[in-house]
Amino acid sequence: MYGQGGMLGAGAGTVLDLHQWQAQRARLPGTCSGSGFFCAMVNVASERLDSYAWPCKNISWLLNDLQAEMASFEIKKMTDNLPGARSRPGGPASPCSACSVRHLTLCAALDDQEVADMAGIVTLVELGPGEPLFDEAEPAKHVFNVTAGAIKIYKLLPDGRRQMTGFLFPGDFLGLANDRTYAYSAEAVTYSTLCRFPRKKLEPLLELYPKMEHRLLSMASHELAVAQEQMLLLGRKTAREKVASFLLMLSRRAVQRGQKDNPVSVPMSRNDIGDFLGLTTETVSRTFTQLKQSGVIALQSNGKVEISDRRALEELAGGF
Repeated sequence: MYGQGGMLGAGAGTVLDLHQWQAQRARLPGTCSGSGFFCAMVNVASERLDSYAWPCKNISWLLNDLQAEMASFEIKKMTDNLPGARSRPGGPASPCSACSVRHLTLCAALDDQEVADMAGIVTLVELGPGEPLFDEAEPAKHVFNVTAGAIKIYKLLPDGRRQMTGFLFPGDFLGLANDRTYAYSAEAVTYSTLCRFPRKKLEPLLELYPKMEHRLLSMASHELAVAQEQMLLLGRKTAREKVASFLLMLSRRAVQRGQKDNPVSVPMSRNDIGDFLGLTTETVSRTFTQLKQSGVIALQSNGKVEISDRRALEELAGGF
């Protein structure tokens, strides 16, 4: 690599002279005692420059070396500094390695080592029934992946009326925002667990792992398709069609999670269902009773609904 006298050989680039090296070194404030990311990068850069005795280094090689060092430090800081975050030989496995819904989550596109990197920034959140996850207009500092239970998301009108915009289940992602605040509120329907990702730490990982960024785009596209279905549901369907469509949607979602499609788990209240479908609580209850009396469904205990005649329910949902 080196020519005689420690100089870089021909064709390697422009060699630094003393004044150039001094100018580069003067830009760095020496040793930084803080704990932030910027201070860490200053110290790394200072050490690298000091270790390269002038004039033995080429400027293009030096800058490339520093860039690689910064990229390596960035991911290392996010993962290795958290106890148990990264799998090590003979050590405990990543807490994400045993996730039963990993194939449905943001992490689905990652291999085991990359999931271990993700585990370094993840915090597990547990919520009891009725506990809020975040409120509309709060600073959007985190995004979340549901791993168990059910979450409802909704918006409130100034007069207190509520529009339920969705129910989320294991594998669903929430918290994305175009602005710096959440666009809706989120609350647990049942006991729920979620993985919480700090947005500032997740963004560098999305750049590091493009396949995860593609996965997030796919999930956002699916969310858009669901929103379009919801607009059709609210704008064109009757009460019976809405309830039939709702039950079939829950049945399909159960299959996606690897569960049975029948009986259907309906953990949310009639009031929540009404706010989702644009119906009153009384209309929701009356429609369930009508479907039961017609033999299309059977109401079971523990929030279960058995679909007795799927074909009839599908025809109702389709407007036949």
